[in-house]
Amino acid sequence: MTITTERLILRPWEEADAESLYEYAKDPAVGPAAGWPPHTSVENSRKIIRTALSKPETYAVCLRDTGAPIGSIGLMAGGQSNIGLPENEAELGYWIGRPFWGQGLIPEAARELIRHAFVDLKLDTLWCGYFDGNEKSRRVQEKCGFTYRKTVSDVFFQPIGRTVTEHITRLTREEWRARFAIRRLAEEEIPAALELAWRVFSAYESPVYTPEGTEEFRKSIHAPAYLAGISYYGAFDGPRMIGIVGIRPEKRHICFFFVEGAYHRQGIGTRMFADVKADFPGQRITLNASPYGLPFYKALGLRAAEAEQTVNGIRFTPMVYVEA
Repeated sequence: MTITTERLILRPWEEADAESLYEYAKDPAVGPAAGWPPHTSVENSRKIIRTALSKPETYAVCLRDTGAPIGSIGLMAGGQSNIGLPENEAELGYWIGRPFWGQGLIPEAARELIRHAFVDLKLDTLWCGYFDGNEKSRRVQEKCGFTYRKTVSDVFFQPIGRTVTEHITRLTREEWRARFAIRRLAEEEIPAALELAWRVFSAYESPVYTPEGTEEFRKSIHAPAYLAGISYYGAFDGPRMIGIVGIRPEKRHICFFFVEGAYHRQGIGTRMFADVKADFPGQRITLNASPYGLPFYKALGLRAAEAEQTVNGIRFTPMVYVEA
């Protein structure tokens, strides 16, 4: 499995990565802080790729620009964990080469792997840990929503041959979902919102439209006259925008409603709609539902006001929400 983020590709390790791995894993400032000894040679790195790094849900952290591995991240579920967990829980581990410290790359990778753990793997809880004094790792965990649970003192850690104190943190699926921020977008964020709309439309709605309908939608998100007066709400996973709603306040009409595919069925659209309703209490809200979105909008409490229509290749069902 390959996972992509804005700047990274997370993919399985390959033996051909041995030289790149050794380049960063030989650094004595890297391995011991993560609980393993520095690598001693390219062949040593190759052997570790064949063993420890070949386990399920273990990924090379690669730059999208070069494809070269610069670190590693993985999930150790159930009995694979170092702290002994049930099968519906996992431990998150990671490291990155020293030249890439301080660039936010591991939090970026971790957020996507956390999403993968809760959405794709259906895990209930993630655990993580950091050795006393490893402030970089502590900050990564805080940025990703992990909270302190306990400290284990004076534990002899065999791989590095020394006694350590480890602080353990935890993130549940419910806590992860609650962290999604929803707010009104600033003017400078609107281009990114429209790019998100196009990505999601292309993946989920365009396939049931004619080429004319797809082109009509593309033109609409680039037409200043059409976009004028729309207010936008955005949903965020950390710094990443993952959903948008666009509404014309004077008409109470929603003209954009999109959530990134990887975040479907996580309650994000429901929460965004709740925020819209809170800003327009007691008001009638309308939207034109695509065939793909129709079941979701019905679940939100909207009802069809008219039969499905097609205009300029765009298929839609006019729907209305009236506060009970």
